[in-house]
Amino acid sequence: MRTFKSVFVVIGALVPVGYCGSLLYYFLDISGSMKNAQSIGLGPTLLGLGLVGLLFCIPLVLKIVRIFTRPRSPGSGGGSDASTRDDEIDADAAIARYMARRSVEAVPNSPAGPLANKGGGPVRRPGFGRKIR
Repeated sequence: MRTFKSVFVVIGALVPVGYCGSLLYYFLDISGSMKNAQSIGLGPTLLGLGLVGLLFCIPLVLKIVRIFTRPRSPGSGGGSDASTRDDEIDADAAIARYMARRSVEAVPNSPAGPLANKGGGPVRRPGFGRKIR
């Protein structure tokens, strides 16, 4: 799955580079040479297209380098067990850990009884949403 994503990322970075390159080629083909392009006023256009194309090459090169220098997972040996261990999350175990932490944290912090407000009524719990009166 990662290889498909990597291919699409590189293709996405190639699109603007190819567009600028094709415009540069088109304008050079129309004028015939760089000298003719400058004489008809296309010199700044060609210079700008070349610079913008080079700027679009920077992310392309960085994405290609990132693909080849990506750290390998510890269990990547070609076995199918390595991909299932990395991709699967045990939801039941995660919920059990959360509930265990929540119950341990709630016991020491719980007050002995409801606290009284300045007016003598029970303290309202802070929360989000509509105010209940």
